[in-house]
Amino acid sequence: MITGNQEMLRELDGRRLYYSFMAGARKLIASQADLNRINVFPVNDGDTGTNLAATTRAVIESLLPHRSYKVTAERIAETVLLNARGNSGIIFAQFFYGLSIETADIKSITLSDFAESVKRAVRYIYEAVSNPVEGTILTVIREWADYIYAGRQTFSDFNQMLLNSYEVLCRSLEETSSKLKVLANNRVVDAGAKGFVLFIEGIIEFINNRNLKELLRSAPVNLQLPAFEEIIAEEVRYRYCTEAVLRNVSAEKEELRRMLEEFGDSAVLAGSKKMMRLHVHTDTPADLIFRLRDYGTITFQKAEDMVRQSESVFRRKFPVALVVDSTCDIEESLIEKYQVNVIPVNIHFGDSQYLDKVTIRPEQFYRMLEDAKDYPRSSQANEAAFVNTFSHLASHYDSVIAVTLSEKLSGTWQSAAKAARKVSRESGKRITVLNSKGISGMSGLLLARIAESVEKGLSHREIVEMAEKWIENSRLFIRVDTIKYLIKGGRLSFVKGMIARLLNINPLLTLDGEGKVTVLDKAFNRTSGLEKIMKHIRSHLSGRKTWNYVVLHANNPDDAAWYTEKMKELTGREPLSVMNISPVIGLHTGSGGSAVAIMSE
Repeated sequence: MITGNQEMLRELDGRRLYYSFMAGARKLIASQADLNRINVFPVNDGDTGTNLAATTRAVIESLLPHRSYKVTAERIAETVLLNARGNSGIIFAQFFYGLSIETADIKSITLSDFAESVKRAVRYIYEAVSNPVEGTILTVIREWADYIYAGRQTFSDFNQMLLNSYEVLCRSLEETSSKLKVLANNRVVDAGAKGFVLFIEGIIEFINNRNLKELLRSAPVNLQLPAFEEIIAEEVRYRYCTEAVLRNVSAEKEELRRMLEEFGDSAVLAGSKKMMRLHVHTDTPADLIFRLRDYGTITFQKAEDMVRQSESVFRRKFPVALVVDSTCDIEESLIEKYQVNVIPVNIHFGDSQYLDKVTIRPEQFYRMLEDAKDYPRSSQANEAAFVNTFSHLASHYDSVIAVTLSEKLSGTWQSAAKAARKVSRESGKRITVLNSKGISGMSGLLLARIAESVEKGLSHREIVEMAEKWIENSRLFIRVDTIKYLIKGGRLSFVKGMIARLLNINPLLTLDGEGKVTVLDKAFNRTSGLEKIMKHIRSHLSGRKTWNYVVLHANNPDDAAWYTEKMKELTGREPLSVMNISPVIGLHTGSGGSAVAIMSE
């Protein structure tokens, strides 16, 4: 409820700005499910609430208040710009970026100066968007800023100004449904615009309560998960909502904007040449990112599958959502059939970052690997990536099961588990993260077994209980063509590697019961290695029935074809998949290796 019993606030310092932002952010986070429900523009992928929550959540979790208004404004602007997601999130971040730029170096700001900076900040959000559309968050921010600017000499203090502006915000928000046909057809207001109104509403509630201790100890309320039948499903034009952060940009915004528009639509550019956040909807994120390399250093990328998000909202097949990290190697047709959500692991070439399988394809990776001056490295999918995905899925599914690579090989499982606990508390939904104790085809087989069980109607609890046995019954047999990448990637010590080189030995590898890489055998050439791998597979399968298997290779289809024929003879069945392995795994094995993953009944 909006009331008017507040103390006078004639100047705003950094601390008050910080706590006001926190109050607005908490209101957004608590309202994300409702915003997701009404998200139909520019794409009806049901994630505007999740995106705005992620954009603002970072300030709560990573910043501390500073006395200076200017310092706090700059820190908020940089944080939301780095963590902005989606059209509305980047526009929201660009508004705060403009606000920080248009503020003098002051410890506290008067209402008149604040009104001036808000008015000038509007220009930044319109310049950021390739094709500004009225009836969106743009309109609501502009009309709110115009109202504040017009009354800058008549308002007595900030509290009065915000309270009086609320009516303008509500009217502007209501009018969005008459300005955009797609909103009128669905009988909703613009989701991004409502997010901004809720943000200001959260600040006003903080003004009314005047309880800082309550704000600091409060947690976002549990998500309210509404039904979605009233929203009209429309086709997604481009598949990937692709974003990147460029530093030390070498081109002007207009040149970059034209380049983005070659790849798709909904282009937004926020920030400056020092640090710029780019957003576009495209079908070819890998090609786009390779073009962006010519314009600066890519320090962050995101490419979210809007088709999968839209399916979650309108065309979900099952009550249980499935999530994997990108090291899970399985045919794309199965990913599509079971509507699996894939979280990419990061690959770094120098200062530039790429997303495994999404913004860097295997053929691109191996070409870059040969030319790289410094050996590339990988980094786990972070907690925030899982929080965002789990939050979206919790709004639309009964529960979530995620499969990650072995926790002995990466911190990805820990990140996913922490995210699952956080989102479960907020949503009340069950989210289970399974450590596959494997990688590549092993994770793929586990995913396929889980997906098949979901399709058969087994419960979340039943699947999780059986999954432990499936993990125990899985093995991976690996032949590497050269050990130099194992040494560079840190999977084999330099001394052991040198001895192996001198003796011309290539190790054959597997994973032990804990999920750690271990040496299975040794070989002196390719033919010997292939035969020994099959010998170990025959031994392993003796007395066991094969549920299924996956054949894997690192740019080596000849090995894959050889394994496939031998495995068909041994098991009497075709492989579930024949895959060129994930670039993240290829980083450690190099080109030319091959493997077979098996799951027994």
